[in-house]
Amino acid sequence: MISLKISKEVWALKESFNISRVSMTQSYILKVELSDGEHTGRGECEPHESEPLIMDEVEQIIEGLRSKIEQGLSRAQLNTLLPAGPARNAIDCALWDLEAKQSGQRAWQLAGLALDQPLETAYTIGLGSVESMAKKAAKYKDRALLKIKLNHENNLEILQAIRAQAPDSVLIVDANEAWTFEQLTELSEPFAALGVALIEQPLPAGKDQALADYRGSVPLCADESCLDRHSLSDVKQRYSFINIKLDKTGGLTEALLLANEAKALGLRIMVGCMTGTSLAMAPAMLIGAMAEFCDLDGPLLLAEDRNPGLVYQASNVHQPQPATWG
Repeated sequence: MISLKISKEVWALKESFNISRVSMTQSYILKVELSDGEHTGRGECEPHESEPLIMDEVEQIIEGLRSKIEQGLSRAQLNTLLPAGPARNAIDCALWDLEAKQSGQRAWQLAGLALDQPLETAYTIGLGSVESMAKKAAKYKDRALLKIKLNHENNLEILQAIRAQAPDSVLIVDANEAWTFEQLTELSEPFAALGVALIEQPLPAGKDQALADYRGSVPLCADESCLDRHSLSDVKQRYSFINIKLDKTGGLTEALLLANEAKALGLRIMVGCMTGTSLAMAPAMLIGAMAEFCDLDGPLLLAEDRNPGLVYQASNVHQPQPATWG
């Protein structure tokens, strides 16, 4: 028998973190622990970026599966019982962690992947004034990869100011659905000249059909438009990359399937995160081993992290200890 424990947690951010649709000061996290009496597997999800009451809804979804989980629900069975989303993610990652501990193997070995080298991760600069974003870029100018949050205003001015302060960093920009197609086409070439490597989710999900006609120099990455494998038929016509996040896919199991199917279709991979702890980043590192771009900086945005957490060194994040996950 397996015992299930669900914990609701609130983790403070170091400072307010802003994107085009919301401003955050806390991360609302739900943790799942599965124990066989000797080993405990853990998983974490962020039910919503700014609505703490959604934690209750996700908790009830997991509670609804308690009897099946405690009777030994498999990851394959889980994927047939719950849709993609944070509830399934927390359970799925806990099952991976439990299996790794029971088998004495690391999770990436179970998945048939190599994770023997650190991953280079982006550091995200949240939305703010031109001056504040440039100041932050100067602070983090030695990082190899910076991800810049934008909305519909001052985009070129912000990028010019950031490039002046961080001349050597690779830049990714993320509009979080805030642009129009006209803005995208106007900004693409100036952004290319500034060395932007990727534009993430420029148009709203479900309203991005115009991207089939995009011919700009900077490749596009689907985030909100790509949830799981069912999204790929539309995504492959409009984007070059997909950003895989475990809270969207509903866990590592679906994320691995999504990454493999996307690659087979010629799509390229980025792995991303919410503002979670190292317990959320660690399973996403397995997707990072398959990705061209990694954005796994959630713990760097928190006031404190789990102990033991992942080790971040310069622009790199190192493989998790077994006590952290997997």
